[in-house]
Amino acid sequence: MGRVLILAGSDSGGGAGIQADIKAVTMMGGYAATALTAITVQNTLGVHGVHPLPLDLIAAQARAVLDDIGTDAVKTGMLGSVEVVETVAALLDQAQAPAVVDPVMVAKGGRPCCPMRRSRR
Repeated sequence: MGRVLILAGSDSGGGAGIQADIKAVTMMGGYAATALTAITVQNTLGVHGVHPLPLDLIAAQARAVLDDIGTDAVKTGMLGSVEVVETVAALLDQAQAPAVVDPVMVAKGGRPCCPMRRSRR
């Protein structure tokens, strides 16, 4: 396993999201680089808040990794909106690497991860 770019939400409790992905990649001997899509407020009792990050910030994080470190694979997690999915799809095209798409839409406790927004196009 080589370099893995992970695009996902952050779990402040550490049991899911980008934190869990980093642990999994590291345990398999890979190098985990990340681009956050959202910050959550959660613990073992549930998700108490979700704060999506701006699209340009998501893209800038990923491009910084791709332009310098590169990637051998991409893994997605919580994307949360049509606009984020479209942004990440464009980044996948740029990465030109195999991808594992893990469409996280609902937290373990049943709460939606992000309110779905429709594109205004």
